[in-house]
Amino acid sequence: MFDRLAEIEQRYMDLADQVNDPDIIANQTEWRRLMKEYSDLTPIVEKYRKYRETKNAIAEGTELLGEKLEDDFRELVKEELSENKERFETLQKEIMLLLLPKDPNDEKNVIVEIRGGAGGDEAALFAGDLYRMYARYAERRRWKTELMNTSESDLGGFKEVSFMITGKGAYSRLKYESGVHRVQRIPATESGGRIHTSTVTVAVLPEAEEVDVHINMNDVRVDVFRASGNGGQCVNTTDSAVRMTHLPTGIVVSCQNEKSQLKNKEQALKVLYARVYERERQAHDAAISADRRAQVGTGDRSERIRTYNFPQGRVTDHRIGLTLHKIDSILDGELDEVMDALITTEQMTKLQEG
Repeated sequence: MFDRLAEIEQRYMDLADQVNDPDIIANQTEWRRLMKEYSDLTPIVEKYRKYRETKNAIAEGTELLGEKLEDDFRELVKEELSENKERFETLQKEIMLLLLPKDPNDEKNVIVEIRGGAGGDEAALFAGDLYRMYARYAERRRWKTELMNTSESDLGGFKEVSFMITGKGAYSRLKYESGVHRVQRIPATESGGRIHTSTVTVAVLPEAEEVDVHINMNDVRVDVFRASGNGGQCVNTTDSAVRMTHLPTGIVVSCQNEKSQLKNKEQALKVLYARVYERERQAHDAAISADRRAQVGTGDRSERIRTYNFPQGRVTDHRIGLTLHKIDSILDGELDEVMDALITTEQMTKLQEG
């Protein structure tokens, strides 16, 4: 793995020359592609240079200890050598993590779809809680959230809600949220004080572009209809809602949150691209079992990934056995502790398999 570092550094220096070449700058598409590669390599090269400096310092310190030195100076050299050896080990681990293959979708925006599962109204209410949790998390990371489609329940939750989160690295962190989220609590409608268990399904899809997946618009049936639910006078009195059906796969997407039919068509097409792309990606991943083993969970919508137990005030992530007794702060969007643990586990798994 470390043999590649000199080649990576050379590529980095070549890129530095290319991105400053006036002919390449004139071709903005090529310049942006090279700048992205240059930016991706920067942290690796910076760590490698520190690694090399530390390695040389260890060699110099070891050689110095072989000479005749004053006692005080010898102790100083020993202390510095010990510090450099610790730094060297840390840099080795950090470089190994940086060299792990990256998910090509990590920097993409995401489309999140939340649906109430078992539990009726209580499941719909919890779907609303999860939507607010992700919206607060996005806010904490200075990402933008945009509602795409909602189907509200009578008690104020969501039977179904889909929304886009736009921001750097959104998919790299939110991709671990796909699966079944289980809630255990006493519903507001429960007079006997019994704890009920309900489930909500979350699907996190990387935003797909036309370069990621090809959709022939002749294979897409578009229907327009009158939007339902609360939405103001324009939403409910015109055929502004849009339903798209991708005939080859049977995937159906509806969007009705915007007053404009054109805007709803744009939103529906974004979701359609994401779902078709995700379908193709899952088929590809299923064919490569080694890739699936390296993931924290399968990302399958049917996999139970987390339990939110209100009476005990705890949240348990079943994939890594992590339990935190801070349900209120997690539902308020403080998800980094959970996500960092999931990312670390996946990285360690990949290192062991590599």
